[in-house]
Parts: sequence; C-alpha cells; structure tokens
Amino acid sequence: MADYYELLGLSHDADLEEIKKRYRKLAFKYHPDRNEGSKEAEELFKQVTEAYEVLRDPEKRSMYDRYGEQGLRGSADSGGRGGFDPADPRAIFEQMFGAGGFAGFEDLFGAGGARTQRTASRKGKTIRMQVSLTLPEVAHGVKKTLRVSILGECEPCGGSGAKSGTQPVVCPGCGGAGEKRHVQRSVFGQFVSVQPCQNCHGEGRIIQELCSACRGEGRTRGDEEIEIEVPAGVTAENFLTLRGRGNVGPRGGPRGDIAVLLEIEDDPRFSRDGSDIFHELPITFSQAALGDEVQVPTIEGAAQVTIPAGIQSGDHLNLKELGLPDLNGHVRGDQIIRVVVWTPTDLNAQQEEALGNLRGVEALAPEQIRRRTHRGFWSRVKEAFTGG
Repeated sequence: MADYYELLGLSHDADLEEIKKRYRKLAFKYHPDRNEGSKEAEELFKQVTEAYEVLRDPEKRSMYDRYGEQGLRGSADSGGRGGFDPADPRAIFEQMFGAGGFAGFEDLFGAGGARTQRTASRKGKTIRMQVSLTLPEVAHGVKKTLRVSILGECEPCGGSGAKSGTQPVVCPGCGGAGEKRHVQRSVFGQFVSVQPCQNCHGEGRIIQELCSACRGEGRTRGDEEIEIEVPAGVTAENFLTLRGRGNVGPRGGPRGDIAVLLEIEDDPRFSRDGSDIFHELPITFSQAALGDEVQVPTIEGAAQVTIPAGIQSGDHLNLKELGLPDLNGHVRGDQIIRVVVWTPTDLNAQQEEALGNLRGVEALAPEQIRRRTHRGFWSRVKEAFTGG
C-alpha cells in the first residue's frame, strides 16, 4: 500500500485540520455512492479512509512515522491494520463523521449518522442513454421526447416487495438497524466496526411472503416517455442529468437519475470548431477572376455571398454571427467560408480552346507568380532595409 501521507497528498508535518480537509475531499471524490460499480474508486476510498484513521490519531501517527505500516500491524492485538477492520470503509466513514466531525457530510450520500430502524432505501441505478442532435438543433436548442425503459414501483405491493395484504417484519437479528456493531480493543484504544446484518442483508426488514408480480423486488419494468430540453450551444459529450427520474430503488428506495449523453450528428455541409462553423465553397476560374454572386448553405437557410474579383483558392469569407451560440447564449460564432478554386479535368474542345486563348493573355506567367510568392529570406531582409 502507498505511503499514507502520499495517499492524502500531505506533507509529513501536516496538522490535523489539513488532514481532515484532504480526507474530506478525497472521501467525497471516491465514495462508492458517487462511483457506482468502480472497483478502483472503492479501493481508493478504502485506502484514504485507512490513512485518515491512522494520521488523525497522535499515537497511531507517531507509531506509523517511526515504524511504518508494519509497526501498526505488529502492535495491534486484533482486527486489521491499526486495530480496525478495513473491510467496511463505509461504516468507518459514518463512524467518523456521523458524530459531528463534519456535520452534514453524510447527507451528500443519504447515509445519515445515528440509526434506529433502517428501511430499504437503496437508490435506483442511474439510467444512461444517448441522444443525437443536428447542428440546427444545437444552434437553437430543442425539446425531445424519449421513450425509456424504467424500473417503476410495483403496483400490487406498493413497492414493499411483500405479498398483497402482508408487510415486511422487523429483522430479529438486528432489531431493524440493518447492521451489527462489534467493539474491538487494541493497544491504541477501542474501535467500533459496523457490518451489515447478514440475516436481512442490511435492510432491517425481512419479507416473509414475496409479491408474485415483482418477486420481492418492489419494482417492475415498464416504458415511460420523458421530455428533455436541450439548451442551445451544447457540444458533443455534454451530459444532461434528470434528477430523480430514473429507476426506483429496490423495495421502496428513491429513484435514481437519468443521464443523457449528447452526440452531434455529422453534417456534410459544415465542420465545427467551438462556436464557429466552416463551409468549403468550390468556384470556377472565371468566378475567381471576375467575381460572382452565389448562394451558400447556412444553419439559418441559404444566404447570398459576394465573391470578390481576384479571390484566391484558400481565401476565407466570413458570415458574422451565423455560427453557433455558446452554452450561455450570449455570444454567437461566425460561419467561415473557405474558397476552393476548382480545376476541371475533362475538357471539351470548346473549353480547351477558351483556356488556350486565356493562356496567351494572362497577366502573370507561372514563373513570375513563383518569384513573387516564394522570395528568399535575404531578399526580404534587403527589401526591408533598402525599401526596394
């Protein structure tokens, strides 16, 4: 295991307030209720809790500073590292903060400190889904109706999981607390470890007769229609979170959330860079040389654009505020048109004759163009000093 100070990001002379502050931040970050299904987060939560338990106690910290983790193990006459059982870091977390160490911290996870009778309160899992948007929808925002498969409350049992006409009974093993506390003593003092009651699996209640409709789960699956409102200016991989609209928890637990991942459909007419959009406009030799009026697509529909005479391939034309808004809706980007002079490949006799005549009267020969556009470094230096 890593050094306890490194785990918490502390120096070896950190005081108790620094230790508490770092643990609070890391415990919140890695708490299993915020990282459903992540074994890595669960292990990190366990490790930072263990590190905090040692470093907050002056005697344990002194022993650790002198002999390291092995010294703690060798000095404890029971339990795990440092004389406490690290197998249930949630219980250690609640034991530390439930008594007022950081008031209100437990409420972030719906845990609570002191417990008298526990009920089935596991939150339903978050539903994750994906929605595709077009660029016009991104530009203006959009409301969408989605059909979602959701676990809802079982009607026959009202979410209790018990057969209609019956009710779950209080677990005789834990008296409804859903947990059992064990006192352990070591050279560092007395520690209380809390483990879920095996009789009721931590719920505090036992269902004697299961509901046939949900088989004791208290919920059944069905389809629901939900409406989401997507604001203008979103980007790919933005999330919309619908709090309390997801799956119902087992046996009366609160609803989870719905997390909607936004994806932007490719539009063959445009590419995007932040709030600006780009469009490539092919034009002919004659349009480039003489200028022209052409129509180009925009998010708002077709727009008339003036091509100035003598425009070069690769030049840009800007359509102000015809791009996308930012997420706050205060600023709108531009549409940038990149001009590409199209070179024909299959010429008929008339076209060949016309271009042949043009070659004889062109203002600049290719060699002159190269000399103008590819002057050497020393030539430009000389020109800067002489004005020539």
